[in-house]
Amino acid sequence: MNPYLLLAFAISAEVTATLALKAADGLTKPVPTIIVVLGYGTAFWLMSNSMNMLPIGIVYAIWAGVGMVGAALGGALLFHEPITLPMILGIAVIAVGVTILASGQTAPH
Repeated sequence: MNPYLLLAFAISAEVTATLALKAADGLTKPVPTIIVVLGYGTAFWLMSNSMNMLPIGIVYAIWAGVGMVGAALGGALLFHEPITLPMILGIAVIAVGVTILASGQTAPH
């Protein structure tokens, strides 16, 4: 399977779990808590598989950058958390950083 597709699924699972963590209210609500456990477990399993095919620097940069953006946007959509100008600038800096890091590494053959 395409390692970037595995990583995309991993990030989706991680962002879903992170958003569920907020909804779980200190892990007191059963359904969001189950989503947290399954989401993080799935995310780490998929991420570890993508690391078998890509350099760790690329995987982690994409994971962290896209995950932070996803969590911020998900928080805004689901929990009405504000998106401020400094946050937008931070998202832009993250995107540039991930692009620079990824362009400096190559996948193993």
